[in-house]
Amino acid sequence: MSKPPKYWHKAKISLSKRDPILKKIIKQYNKGHLTTKNNPFFSLCRTIVGQQISVKAADTIWNRLETKCKKKIIPQKIIKLKTTSMKKAGLSRQKISYLKNIAKSFKNKSFDVSSLKKMDDVSAIDYITQLKGLGIWSAQMFLMFNLNRPDIFPTKDIGLIRAISKNYKKRYPPSEKFLNKISNLHSGYRTVFTWYMWRSIDPTDVEY
Repeated sequence: MSKPPKYWHKAKISLSKRDPILKKIIKQYNKGHLTTKNNPFFSLCRTIVGQQISVKAADTIWNRLETKCKKKIIPQKIIKLKTTSMKKAGLSRQKISYLKNIAKSFKNKSFDVSSLKKMDDVSAIDYITQLKGLGIWSAQMFLMFNLNRPDIFPTKDIGLIRAISKNYKKRYPPSEKFLNKISNLHSGYRTVFTWYMWRSIDPTDVEY
């Protein structure tokens, strides 16, 4: 198993002191942590596949896509794949066009991943969302899973909202006022909070 982000242990201690509900969840899933592929192209493609569908459905489609790419998700493979073949994997025409666009942007180097490391979260999200097909949610997933930013709070993520409703016994979806309260409570380590919320409703490790 890969090592957790450097801030992970400190975050668990800090968040456990702030939030008794989260403390129980952290104890329950104490050995788990955010895992990183450290492959920017892989991560962005994975977020495209995962947009607006369940984790289970995304995993199924992703596995089919990997098979068609002979387990190598790289720009050249995605560019060469035929639309009909990608459709058979379960991808919509729109997602196929997004994947092809990202592959071309990586191949011709019009998208500079290395520059993201120097940007703050807001600037990085603005830069990523300039790529067609990548909205704020996709950019946030990239910041969490690829760049390991500690304080990302993806409030448009259905799984996160469902988990907050369940764990804090709030109606679905929780009010904006309550989400702001939760956001402030876990400020500084909202990525860690989000990961544990996901884990509390799904035993499968979320990975992008």
